[in-house]
Amino acid sequence: MNIALAPAASAQSDTTRIQRVVSPGGIEAWLVHDKTLPLVAMEFAFVSGAAQDPADKPGMASLMTSLLDEGAGDLDSRSFQDKLAEKAIELRFDASRDSIGGSLRTLSENVAPAFELTRLAVNAPRFDDEAVERIRQGQLASLRRRANDPSTLASLGWSARAFPNHPYGRPVAGTLESVPTITREDLAAFAKRTLARDNLKIAVVGDITAETLAPALDAMFGALPAKAELTPVPDVVPEGLGTVEVKTLDVPQTSVVFGGIGLKRNDPDFIPAFVLNHMLGGSAFSSRLFKEVREKRGLAYSVYSHLAPLDHAALILGGTATKNERAGEAIDLIRAEYLKLLTDGPSEAELDDAKSYLIGSFALRFDSSAKVASQLLQIQIDNLGIDYIDVRNQLVSAVTLDDVKRVAARLKANPALLFSLVGKPAGVVPNGG
Repeated sequence: MNIALAPAASAQSDTTRIQRVVSPGGIEAWLVHDKTLPLVAMEFAFVSGAAQDPADKPGMASLMTSLLDEGAGDLDSRSFQDKLAEKAIELRFDASRDSIGGSLRTLSENVAPAFELTRLAVNAPRFDDEAVERIRQGQLASLRRRANDPSTLASLGWSARAFPNHPYGRPVAGTLESVPTITREDLAAFAKRTLARDNLKIAVVGDITAETLAPALDAMFGALPAKAELTPVPDVVPEGLGTVEVKTLDVPQTSVVFGGIGLKRNDPDFIPAFVLNHMLGGSAFSSRLFKEVREKRGLAYSVYSHLAPLDHAALILGGTATKNERAGEAIDLIRAEYLKLLTDGPSEAELDDAKSYLIGSFALRFDSSAKVASQLLQIQIDNLGIDYIDVRNQLVSAVTLDDVKRVAARLKANPALLFSLVGKPAGVVPNGG
């Protein structure tokens, strides 16, 4: 049996020592063998996602992933779900803008049936008419509910304004108009072209050895097409920066989503930018936005920002909700604090506090097998290297005030933010055209 193992750096603890496992058929997974509990967690993703939805049928990836565990092979939906329930197996699929994800949780004694059901789901989904219509109606009901949710509408409005005529501008869950037009044939064709071996990333954590996992990878994924047939997605810069979009909704609070140009994950300055964002709005209690918007003025219960490095766009995004009569004050303050941080930079003490928090809290991302698997998968998707868990805190620790100021200067070259507001905001003049 051809099993390739590559241990990560020795600084890893026993519970996070990563092995690179390569199956006889050439499928790679990252494994953390941990016998603490008789459990196995697997996370996997096909790099594709809702960005592959046809322009006239947004919601395709979302509907397709919702159906992968609704019958496969010779098992109809009820039989498939019964098989999962009999062995207490959790198997879920989801779609994001840039990937189609799968998540598996099972007792180690049930790993064989769990892997078999996963194989069926990704290789032989049935898309039976009954299941398609049932899941479609559920997706439409969700869309109707979200049509009156201010935060959802603000987020959708931001994306639509920032990315017109681009896949990122279309709603991942689709629309009330598009979802009914998606056929069973559409779903089957979408699965065939997006689920393939060359765009597959896998992470496994728990009570399973490399010797067991290697052939199981071929059994689960080896029959998939060698290459995905993906539609090229162009890189894009958000439009509408410096404008304020308002959608009127009769609610007591205004939901706010804001965003501008950030840095891609492979940018050498990403970690300094990550630290800078923590000081802006990444901390729930110590960030500048929290202090200025909530503590000093009581404008909102929560306000946040984060870097959002999509595959084809680099963003900094954030949000809040405030009373309608104070919406104008809130967005003016967010805009001013962002520009102030980019212009003046942080203090040395502020930087030290941010680094200390980010280093100390990193371990919380690995306090369960599911979290470890999720982190390992994301590290693979971001192409950060198998030793990233070891070096990440070193990278944060090495960030200097000059590094942060350099990043701030880069962001200040394009500091304008696009605001999307939903509610009845006072003191706001829409200028989105």
